[in-house]
Amino acid sequence: MRHVIALDVGGTGMKAALVGADGALLHEARRPTGRERGAAAVVQSIVDFAADLRAHGEAHFGEPAAAAGVAVPGIVDAERGVAVYAANLGWTDVPLRDLLGARLGGVPVALGHDVRTGGLAEGRVGAGRDSRRFLFVPLGTGIAGAIGIDGVIEPGAHGSAGEIGHIVVRPGGPPCGCGQRGCLERLASASAVTAAWAEASGDPAADAADCAKAVRSGDPRATEVWQHAVDALADGLLTALTLLDPDTLIIGGGLAEAGDTLFTPLRAAVADRVVRFQTLPAIVPAALGDAAGCLGAGLLAWDLLTPEGARTDTSSTPIDMPSAADGSKTPRR
Repeated sequence: MRHVIALDVGGTGMKAALVGADGALLHEARRPTGRERGAAAVVQSIVDFAADLRAHGEAHFGEPAAAAGVAVPGIVDAERGVAVYAANLGWTDVPLRDLLGARLGGVPVALGHDVRTGGLAEGRVGAGRDSRRFLFVPLGTGIAGAIGIDGVIEPGAHGSAGEIGHIVVRPGGPPCGCGQRGCLERLASASAVTAAWAEASGDPAADAADCAKAVRSGDPRATEVWQHAVDALADGLLTALTLLDPDTLIIGGGLAEAGDTLFTPLRAAVADRVVRFQTLPAIVPAALGDAAGCLGAGLLAWDLLTPEGARTDTSSTPIDMPSAADGSKTPRR
């Protein structure tokens, strides 16, 4: 059975799947990255994991994978297949595509940025599947973005398009690791809300989910923290829709798990900021959760094999990615 390898590399763990031509997830697995052992160990873990996936496909489906797609964090040069830099993995200028291609018997390998790869999946088979132009914005430890146009993600001239988290929304605000002050991700990411609520509540263990819960219970301190983040996010999104004119804004990441606690005030805040020449886009939650990166990696791999890409529809395929290296599974949807 013809299939491809899909691999999504995170800071501490990797999610993987063998994906059929119809989008079916034929096999899923997870492993740690082993980053505590250094950058070289992480690269070796990725290559070994891919080789094991290839062997599994050959043993169970009668042939090795026809291609592989890999999503990694940090700065990525997709054209050269190089993982340029990732602070949380400690690597610099890793020729990951070549390393994987050599280990996988010379099959074609696609390397992609994790957020843009997740956006590719959301655009083709997730919340943006009926959208021609969308912006995917995951709200996690930081904030990034992926610009989708007709089922393709726009990387930009230098591979850094969509970095909405570094739009300055509060000049002179808190310092950001990028060197600026008042960046969106310093005010509206899940980690920013966590820090603000921990301080406001006096509980150093409190996080963004606790803040959302307190908002729902009517806590005025939580409401103030939450609205501060929502207003900053709305300002950042207004800049994005002014420049990009998307028909859909897809919001994902940990903060989006708050559901209507986030989306109701966010939609209102963006609507209040839109002026006459602008068109208010739909603002919707991401559909694929943490499976988006892996599904997107599979799409990258199939795109290497057909001129138009596989454009597979996995929206009706149950996704139950294993939650640990022991193979135990946790349903994702």
